[in-house]
Amino acid sequence: MKRFLSVSLVALTFGTAALFGTAGAQTLVPLKDARLPFRVSVPQGWLGVNFKDGTSGVSMVSAKTPPAALIRLLFMPKNGKPGDPAQEFAGFEAGVKQTGGKLSMLGTKSVSYGGVRGIERQYTLTHSKGKLRLRVWFGNGAKNLYSFQITDTPERFTASNAVFTRVLGSVRF
Repeated sequence: MKRFLSVSLVALTFGTAALFGTAGAQTLVPLKDARLPFRVSVPQGWLGVNFKDGTSGVSMVSAKTPPAALIRLLFMPKNGKPGDPAQEFAGFEAGVKQTGGKLSMLGTKSVSYGGVRGIERQYTLTHSKGKLRLRVWFGNGAKNLYSFQITDTPERFTASNAVFTRVLGSVRF
């Protein structure tokens, strides 16, 4: 399921454009979209972004202009294939290395959101324009593989990650 490799790299490319800002404490509002195979509440006032990368799901930023935090809640049909979050991470990490970025894993754990099991990792990404922090979860659902992530600067990551934790807590499959 190499599709998520490009998805994650798009987020990193977006990040290297310095589009990361303060997320802060946010009110969450239900997102209603019948095309999504999950329900979720998202930060009020965040803006949808269409990367035109062929992915399915939701991408949003905390502000119109740089810097802004980025959240992506993506899915891909498994089409009868088993799906393997560990394999998705291996592809993600190799893809980042190919772009010249250097990932340092800060932690990994098995975790479920909305009843779907997966693997979550946090990273520091060092690239030509500085550093970013990422939290990425790959989940293996009955019909879909999921890729949920937040990307922000190290200085703002604590606040944006707290919002992302609340978003993940609202996910229902």
